[in-house]
Amino acid sequence: MKKVLTIAGSDSGGGAGIQADLKTMTVHQVYGASVITAVTAQNTLGVQGVKTLSVQAVISQLDSVLRDIEFSALKTGMLANSQIIEQIAAKIKEYSLPNLVVDPVMVATSGDLLLREEAVETYKEKLFPLAEIITPNLYEAKVLAGVETEENNDPQVLAEKLITYGSSWVLIKGGHTTKKRSAKKAVDLLYDGSQFIEFEAEHIPTNNTHGTGCTLSAAVASNLARGMDMEKAVGQAKKFITGAIKNNFPVGQGNSPVNHFWRLQNLQHSSNQQFS
Repeated sequence: MKKVLTIAGSDSGGGAGIQADLKTMTVHQVYGASVITAVTAQNTLGVQGVKTLSVQAVISQLDSVLRDIEFSALKTGMLANSQIIEQIAAKIKEYSLPNLVVDPVMVATSGDLLLREEAVETYKEKLFPLAEIITPNLYEAKVLAGVETEENNDPQVLAEKLITYGSSWVLIKGGHTTKKRSAKKAVDLLYDGSQFIEFEAEHIPTNNTHGTGCTLSAAVASNLARGMDMEKAVGQAKKFITGAIKNNFPVGQGNSPVNHFWRLQNLQHSSNQQFS
């Protein structure tokens, strides 16, 4: 069984962050390990508090797992500040870790800020050059590209800017806001510096989308660990997150998470029908 590492924040509500990553890795049949960067007091209604761990606490976790376990891929989520990003980048180089997926988490689904502003440049300078792929949503892509107006929403233009920061691939999660697309479609754009590849799926009208970015990037990392090439890894991850959104269910009183176990539930349902 392949091993995949997630470096991210903890979501006490269980819908995003470390918890979403480990659920996703489990259903993708890889062994998930974790390094926690921050502890959030969080539920479906929003983020009520954030406690960022010390850089030393993060590095101690990293050294502990990396000295013992050989990982086939890793992903980063909420990294909180520039000091943590810089030290994680140094450890990735030290241990020559493969298949780095960077989800540049800046804001929670609820709108709560999860990244200090000064950390954006550290992402670009230290972590992106080590990444196999970065997976920003449209908002994050605009911030990273330095675009502040509503006019420059073209994901191809943003991808061409972001690829210059050094990652091998850029995946912009445009969803139904992608330029010139109907709200009936959710379109993600993959770019390697030479070709654009679109992944299109139905747009599902629901507010239960908590943890979509975490889940998608964890699925991509799991697929890369299992030996898929990038286009297939992203394509399969897109199908997985679409199903997870489509099969969502209410957990709390606010924006509930996606359903990480929808495939297992479908298999169980099919099995029950077969033997009934």
